[in-house]
Amino acid sequence: MANGAVRLDLDGKPIKPITICMIGAGGFIGSHLCEKLLNETPHKVLALDVYNDKIKHLLEPDTSEWAERIQFHRINIKHDSRLEGLVKMADLTINLAAICTPADYNTRPLDTIYSNFIDALPVVKYCSENNKRLIHFSTCEVYGKTIGSFLPKDHPLRQDPDFYVLKEDTSPCIFGSIEKQRWSYACAKQLIERLVYAEGAENGLEFTIVRPFNWIGPRMDFIPGIDGPSEGVPRVLACFSNNLLRREPLKLVDGGESQRTFIYIKDAIEAVLLMIENPERANGHIFNVGNPNNEVTVRQLAEMMTKVYSKVSGETAIESPTIDVSSKEFYGEGYDDSDKRIPDMTIINRQLGWNPKTSLWDLLESTLTYQHRTYAEAVKKATSKPVAS
Repeated sequence: MANGAVRLDLDGKPIKPITICMIGAGGFIGSHLCEKLLNETPHKVLALDVYNDKIKHLLEPDTSEWAERIQFHRINIKHDSRLEGLVKMADLTINLAAICTPADYNTRPLDTIYSNFIDALPVVKYCSENNKRLIHFSTCEVYGKTIGSFLPKDHPLRQDPDFYVLKEDTSPCIFGSIEKQRWSYACAKQLIERLVYAEGAENGLEFTIVRPFNWIGPRMDFIPGIDGPSEGVPRVLACFSNNLLRREPLKLVDGGESQRTFIYIKDAIEAVLLMIENPERANGHIFNVGNPNNEVTVRQLAEMMTKVYSKVSGETAIESPTIDVSSKEFYGEGYDDSDKRIPDMTIINRQLGWNPKTSLWDLLESTLTYQHRTYAEAVKKATSKPVAS
């Protein structure tokens, strides 16, 4: 960052440079957060992850202006004695590490529970014992199903925001039965939130919890068979991108009736930076970070992505752009879904004055332009190879 004017927080106080221990820095969110911190702030980053492909461009020796401010540590937090030392070296720890792909929740429930609860325990413990601030990334999945989803389909109260808008401080967390293993993720995430909150209440841990609502943008997830496993099933946006790149119909699970909101990664990262630099306003709070204006059904998302991809790629859409599949066929036994996910924005607005800006069309255009530029050639090569008999 160029040495310019002193940067001030929301209360007009100078922002002091800090050291941030970022766990999961090599992932989608981590890579964008590292870029933002290096480009726009004086803070230092200790970047912890197993992989660094998505932040390689920040670690090259020729990015010398940043060399002093980012250090990569190849660490699996499951079993690495260096973790506590790195937390101690930093002023703030941000934990982004998670298994967060719905396809894994009921096929790998044990890994999901361990990764999101057990593996996060030492991080919380080290922050609490060493009086270090923690920003813990949770998920909008902790809300589970809306109250409205239990009403009859045509009930007028289903249209009442009190029955579907999700509020950090008052909405209940409603999950399906134990045999619906899709909720293994949400349940593990809820329990670690309760633990972080309890550490704050009992031991004075300074914490902020982030609940992301479908953050979308370049570098999210993977394209199966290109930079991820062929049999892998990423989240909906990368799934649909993969289908579009391969000119295959987009698979709509159970008719694509579920409703979701999507937010552009760059808008969301603005919110995280405000949390980092305004601890007095962010500590002790749970924040929804989403865009309630960008709500669509998954079917509408598929139709919109088909149009946007035609525009950015110059290719006409295939004759039957979508195909319906059952959740059992797509995800296996034990899948269940939440009907609607609309974040209430009152708390983040009041504490940090933050609002998302980017429309759904614009964020899809930016993301699909990146996907096309990054993957189209590789997919063409992969699909044109003769298959050995």
